[in-house]
Amino acid sequence: MRPAGEVRQVLLTAVGELMTPDRGPTLAELASHTQVGHRVAMHTIKNMRRHGALRIVRERRVDYRNRPVAEYGLSQEPASDGGGDLQTAMKAWGACPA
Repeated sequence: MRPAGEVRQVLLTAVGELMTPDRGPTLAELASHTQVGHRVAMHTIKNMRRHGALRIVRERRVDYRNRPVAEYGLSQEPASDGGGDLQTAMKAWGACPA
């Protein structure tokens, strides 16, 4: 698996910095805070959600859009690289050393 890129690392750090118990950062806030382009941030956040690094915690009404926007937060479970399940199964089967 490829290492995380700079944009992904910066956005993850920004989510951790901007998130509070009652409010999460929006896409626009993350792009502005990290000085990453809006389109690049949108695609990176979409990929981070798909891989389990981020999740939508709630929605919020904003002035610049008619529909509510998503607030993002860090996932509770760390993102898996995909090998953990196979390794666990092989250990249980006895084919893989601990």
